[in-house]
Amino acid sequence: MDYSKLYRPSALNSFQFIALTGLLMSAGAHLILHFFVSRPLPSGFNWLYVCWAGFYLIGTLINFFGKPDEPHHHH
Repeated sequence: MDYSKLYRPSALNSFQFIALTGLLMSAGAHLILHFFVSRPLPSGFNWLYVCWAGFYLIGTLINFFGKPDEPHHHH
């Protein structure tokens, strides 16, 4: 099993890439809200991390166990 499919950007599939991007953007929003807004975080905000982790896990399973597409032959 090729474990570089978990972290190497060129080996990630679209689900993993979207999940990592969402995770980074959510963490950035979390930091901005924590340091620059005096109100508490919106209720349920932390569930975003669980959703992104689940999305990444689904993408990882597809990446490890999915069948690669057959090469397209264009003439």
